[in-house]
Amino acid sequence: MPNQQMNLADVFLDPRMGLRGKLKALSEVVDWEPLGNLAARVRSGDVGRKPYEPLAMLKALYLASLYDLSDPQLEEALIDRVSFRLFCGFSMTKGTPDETTLCRFRNDCAQAGVLAAAFEEVNRQLAEKGLVVRKGTLMDATLVEAASRRPPVSQGAKPDLPREPGACFTRKGGRSYFGYRVHVGVDAGSGLIRRLALTPAHVNESSVADALISGDEKAVYADKGYENKNRRARLKARNVKDRIMHRSHKNQSALPPWQARRNRLIAPIRAPVEAVFGNFKRLYGRARVRYCNFLHNLADFHRLATVYNLRRAVSLCAA
Repeated sequence: MPNQQMNLADVFLDPRMGLRGKLKALSEVVDWEPLGNLAARVRSGDVGRKPYEPLAMLKALYLASLYDLSDPQLEEALIDRVSFRLFCGFSMTKGTPDETTLCRFRNDCAQAGVLAAAFEEVNRQLAEKGLVVRKGTLMDATLVEAASRRPPVSQGAKPDLPREPGACFTRKGGRSYFGYRVHVGVDAGSGLIRRLALTPAHVNESSVADALISGDEKAVYADKGYENKNRRARLKARNVKDRIMHRSHKNQSALPPWQARRNRLIAPIRAPVEAVFGNFKRLYGRARVRYCNFLHNLADFHRLATVYNLRRAVSLCAA
């Protein structure tokens, strides 16, 4: 008897084809309705062709970050993968957005600040669930390469590059880098990202530090690059424990023994922040930024941080 072609109804006779595993857990870890309301800022649908549901489009962007997909790859996955359609809420009997629609929506979200607002909303919900420990903030920054081809170093720290004006040169460890610096403030204990910033690579990490402090943590942990006398005084005045490592200063050959010992005690506590950057670069493919527009890259890292926190929240809830 010849094989008969499977129709759509046959697919759902097998319960294994439904939403399960990682995507099912992500769909349940937060209330998505407020995120849909944020996404609705992008296009009202009052004029022109009826748009796709804003929440479905936003969830599609999160899937792109979760699986490190380009716009064309995301378009193909939404067509082929039942789990992607179920997670986003796209009908099984209707079309899904093409790469141009996805790209336009992503850019509109960046312009409207939707992805940054969604990051804050997810964090608010995770805090309400008691997942944010607040016993300390781990601060650090990492360099990511620009999307454009690296210009000659001879052009100076900020070369004339009209295609990607936000990228700059800097030096670290005897090497030169061209791109950006991603700064994060991570909740000690839970590992959730509470604050995020993006700057050109030449911006010193210490100048962004105060924006990474949430204000309700009991301590702040950071390496010696964040040492600042005024910052230490502000933390003390707010009754926040200063756990910033010491560095040697001019005409000082070595740190006093007590400062060296203090640094050794702080180092393993602040070390987990490095896992965030490892995930960004190795798991999510962000050793290099995806876009030439600074605002779009900032939104991309907010989207990435949201996905990271959602996955982390699933793990915390399961523990």
